[in-house]
Amino acid sequence: MDKKKAADDTEPGPAPSRAVDRFGFIKPEQSNSPDGIPKGKSIHEREREERRIRKWRKMIGVGGSDWKHYVRRNPHVVKRRIRKGIPDCLRGLVWQLISGSRDLLLMNPGVYETLVIYETSASELEIIRDISRTFPSHIFFQQRHGPGQRSLYNILKAYSVYDRDVGYVQGMGFIAGLLLLYMSEEDAFWLLVALLKGAVHAPMEGLYQAGLPLVQQYLSQFEKLVMELMPKLGQHFVEEMINPSMYASQWFITVFTYSFPFHLTLRVWDVFLYEGIKVVFQVGLALLRFCHDDLVKLPFEKLLHSLRNFPEEATDPDILLPLAVSFKVSTRLEELQKEYQNPGAGTSETSK
Repeated sequence: MDKKKAADDTEPGPAPSRAVDRFGFIKPEQSNSPDGIPKGKSIHEREREERRIRKWRKMIGVGGSDWKHYVRRNPHVVKRRIRKGIPDCLRGLVWQLISGSRDLLLMNPGVYETLVIYETSASELEIIRDISRTFPSHIFFQQRHGPGQRSLYNILKAYSVYDRDVGYVQGMGFIAGLLLLYMSEEDAFWLLVALLKGAVHAPMEGLYQAGLPLVQQYLSQFEKLVMELMPKLGQHFVEEMINPSMYASQWFITVFTYSFPFHLTLRVWDVFLYEGIKVVFQVGLALLRFCHDDLVKLPFEKLLHSLRNFPEEATDPDILLPLAVSFKVSTRLEELQKEYQNPGAGTSETSK
């Protein structure tokens, strides 16, 4: 697979002299981003973080042995702690536990290796072409045919064989890349399977099937939620001829991994893996609510730019996520799904 030439020859080489943030992304020149290396923590902050990690370790047990029992006994505690953020040192393991991917891995020994080594995919050239476009500023993925790119290729190729109906779609690379930063190749593959096949929550494969049917459904639902929950902004979108496909498609296809600050992406994924796709709707609504008063004043071009480039203060997870979960959308999403799937079955009430 390494002998194949990538069609895209613009891939940057490694840049060891450049400073990187705490997640491994090369820092822009003169960056003041909160993604950067954090300031030295006080003794009190360090002790608080250590206590938090001890609580999580007790909750998980050795290798995840106590997790299911703890979740059954204390579901509200688990939800609250996940919404506050999973400790980064435990994130990879917890993601596997809450997604159901650890069970899939244990039930399918040797399957991933077979898919990588012995199977061929019709999508191989397309995957190779896209590899360098996935997190291009992260040191793990910068080296051509380096370990990061090889692992990413293996996962995407394996999935395209595992589910030939879905195959490969470009947005899958960002999800696989995110997972690879927190777990092994095989673990990341089974978490991708868990998401797309619906091990715990509703299957997401429709995001990547021909015609992107689930993307179309989610955008329709999102548009109606905006109109109902923020009618002034919803009407402004109508007047300026803005629809969600112009700004929100990537939110759903990549679950906020594509163009948002990485520290926000991680916190969104903590909650998303535990609570499901409704979190993408909630975070999207929270972004619009946070910027509402500015957005309603903007004409088309500036409005579209703002919807694709949110200000730094809007992407602070400690502000955005509490706002996001304040939107109670589960019941309404179910109603809107039924309306979308059965448009001739009559109209349901549009208010909660």
